[in-house]
Amino acid sequence: MGVPKKRTSKMRRDRRRAANNKLKSAVQVSNCPNCGAAVMPHRVCPSCGFYKSKKVAAGSAD
Repeated sequence: MGVPKKRTSKMRRDRRRAANNKLKSAVQVSNCPNCGAAVMPHRVCPSCGFYKSKKVAAGSAD
């Protein structure tokens, strides 16, 4: 069984993992059901402040 002789450093590990970041899919964007603005999933709408049909934050266009 192959066992590493030395511990892999964090820098080497992270560099190896970062080499494949271009394979990740593009960011998904959906429309806000309240105002129709583009919003990322599971985030509060920046224009109206609604999340899951509830007012949770002050939007820029109140």
